[in-house]
Amino acid sequence: MLGNTGFDLWADGYDVSVGLSDENDSYPFAGYKRVLGSIYEMVMARGKPTVLDLGFGTATLTARLYEQGCEIWGQDFSDRMIALAREKMPKAHLFKGDFNEGLRAELKLEHYDFIVATYALHHLDDAQKVAFIKTLLPLLKKDGAILMGDVAFPNREEHERCRAIAGEEWDDEEFYFVYDELHRHFPQMTFERISHCAGVLRVGN
Repeated sequence: MLGNTGFDLWADGYDVSVGLSDENDSYPFAGYKRVLGSIYEMVMARGKPTVLDLGFGTATLTARLYEQGCEIWGQDFSDRMIALAREKMPKAHLFKGDFNEGLRAELKLEHYDFIVATYALHHLDDAQKVAFIKTLLPLLKKDGAILMGDVAFPNREEHERCRAIAGEEWDDEEFYFVYDELHRHFPQMTFERISHCAGVLRVGN
């Protein structure tokens, strides 16, 4: 798993690397653009909402929301990613922080129409995901939602099938979303499958 220095080094080529995997319909980024597109449409259906982006990276998604007038808040742990995002979104409220250490205190003072996380929370194990999502729910405004787009599967069987196909490419240090297991903790959660290894999970109060 890449640390913050690794992501700093990967930042400038990140979008190209992701794009190649998406175009080849291969693990881990098959369906990446459609995942971002689905989240974009859900957010923009609200008009010009307040959005917290967790692990915004190079702001591929968030910059588009920013351009449409959304108020953007965010947390990422890579200095280089933050610098690239600031160039695209000079008036956004961006903070440095590691999800393993929780949410930055400044971000806990606000409330959001949407909290989004794309290809970021798989660095938390399953128990950490559940605990982290529970800390985010109180930060939602009325009718708000958490939208998580990532490597995700409807069940463990599909997860293991993809793992077998990926072989040595599979990253054992990442923990991917399995919808039916998370649904036990969040009965209101829904899942939109995007590709053989990607989907969007939505949960609200």
